[in-house]
Amino acid sequence: MCGIVGYIGNQDAKEILLKGLEKLEYRGYDSAGIAIRNEEGIKVFKEKGRIAELREKVDGDVEAKTGIGHTRWATHGKPSVINAHPHTSTSGRFTLVHNGVIENYEEVRTEFIKDVQLTSQTDTEIIVHLIEHFSNEGLSTEDAFTKVLKTIHGSYAIALLDSEESETIYVAKHKSPLLVGLGDDFNVVASDAMAMLQVTDQFVELNDEEIVIVTKDNVTIKTLDGETINRDPYTAEIDADDIEKGTYAHFMLKEINEQPAVMRKIIQNYQDDEGQLKIDRNISEAVKEADRVYIIACGTSYHAGLVGKEYLEKWAQIPTEVHVASEFSYNMPLLSEKPLFIFISQSGETADSRAVLVNIKEKGYKSLTITNVQGSTLSREANFTMLLHAGPEIAVASTKAYTAQIAVLSILAQVAARDNNIDTNVDLMPELAKVTTAMSAIIDDADRMEEIAREYLSETRNAFFIGRSMDYHVSLEGSLKLKEISYIQAEGFAGGELKHGTIALIEEGTPVLALATQENVNLSIRGNVQEVEARGAKACIISSEGLEKEEDTYVLPHVHELLTPLVSVVAYQLISYYAALHRDCDVDKPRNLAKSVTVE
Repeated sequence: MCGIVGYIGNQDAKEILLKGLEKLEYRGYDSAGIAIRNEEGIKVFKEKGRIAELREKVDGDVEAKTGIGHTRWATHGKPSVINAHPHTSTSGRFTLVHNGVIENYEEVRTEFIKDVQLTSQTDTEIIVHLIEHFSNEGLSTEDAFTKVLKTIHGSYAIALLDSEESETIYVAKHKSPLLVGLGDDFNVVASDAMAMLQVTDQFVELNDEEIVIVTKDNVTIKTLDGETINRDPYTAEIDADDIEKGTYAHFMLKEINEQPAVMRKIIQNYQDDEGQLKIDRNISEAVKEADRVYIIACGTSYHAGLVGKEYLEKWAQIPTEVHVASEFSYNMPLLSEKPLFIFISQSGETADSRAVLVNIKEKGYKSLTITNVQGSTLSREANFTMLLHAGPEIAVASTKAYTAQIAVLSILAQVAARDNNIDTNVDLMPELAKVTTAMSAIIDDADRMEEIAREYLSETRNAFFIGRSMDYHVSLEGSLKLKEISYIQAEGFAGGELKHGTIALIEEGTPVLALATQENVNLSIRGNVQEVEARGAKACIISSEGLEKEEDTYVLPHVHELLTPLVSVVAYQLISYYAALHRDCDVDKPRNLAKSVTVE
């Protein structure tokens, strides 16, 4: 979850590190810190809260050409200055930042450093003291660092400074993402390329259990056994404007508004010159050979997977299961003979999903990653990748990645149907073009979404989202959006399940948001609305054009019935956005959350 930056070169490191941390704040914002090294030694600045608070604490008169930085999402130890990174060894010689979780930190402390007085509640502090312990035994910094990496168990991305080596940053990773960026007379370290686009677009990917010695003129990658590895850099194809808010008040609003453009980009990238659907032929063959598809995902991506299951089964007639990655990892069900695993992840770094991927690779099963980030861990380690082409998503609450995931899954299902000679009676690209137009119409109606948020959600502590069939999947996503940014306790339910327990929670004035976009269950969901209204609920019905009734709150533009999740969710995104705004919540950085979940 946390974010790491590092710089070594000829410029003053402070501003480069602080700007880099600002770009990584979506990964964690409980606390932050930097450590800079000059001829006087290593100076550490830390502060609880956002990078803005850290800026005020950094001494602007101190200059240094080497440094590391960190923005934290707390795992071990509450958010505080003491628990903030960087952490320093007892003598002050070593200073490091760490992303990940050290699973055996208590055992390591007992065996090696039980006499060391710890100053924080973090697992990270164990690492820096252990490096000093092995260094005191006569090992070089590189050897001590390597020995530590062989001793600890868990996940890590680490950047280390040694006060006795002014020209070096030591770097390592395992399960947590980390890159090295290349420049002229400088090099950088970052959890995400966007953090260092300010100085370079050339990056080298790092693999698990590699140690990297970074100087301003050279980058040396080694295995933990000392074997040197040569790896070519890649160009980070990210438009700097994509990671700025521009004229928008929040990144979330910007990203909601970008969804029609994302749909157009997906249409462009997944059709050939004749307008026919195209994907990698190897992916087509893998889907055709599979007797069952297992979709593995978390959170919003899981909800997109539920919609994708409908496409794969209804269009391609492929049995499909959708699993929460964190559960599947430890409780794998009985699998079919020829499974294909599809991993859905905006970042491509989701630790829970990666744990499943590692497991199924050992069993020899094929895998496809659907992600927004080319070159991410899930992309590199799966057999195949389909990109979302959504551009950087900065707001913690996912919006455009969700709709992009559904669109790409619809393309995959249609290609699979075509390969199996199944006529779906759907010309997908023109239908996605209609979706694009419908999205734009809802976005243009943002004022009405704000009115709905004010009318139904301004003072409530609870809200229910209900739907049937495809609408049930969107209800789950709508409730997640609302709860994660407005802190209203919101739950999504299948409409027919209300009478099996949930309706007991309905009180006078309880908001119930209902979707009615599926013709075969239109009357059923309206019956469920009547049930809650009879108990005092305040119902908001959002329906599709052609299915609307006079009492409906809002009517969505008509699109193909199975593609309505791409449209109805935009209304829910905007309603959630304005509900959070009216409550003075931090829309882009909700409490306790982070964007890229890199710890299990």
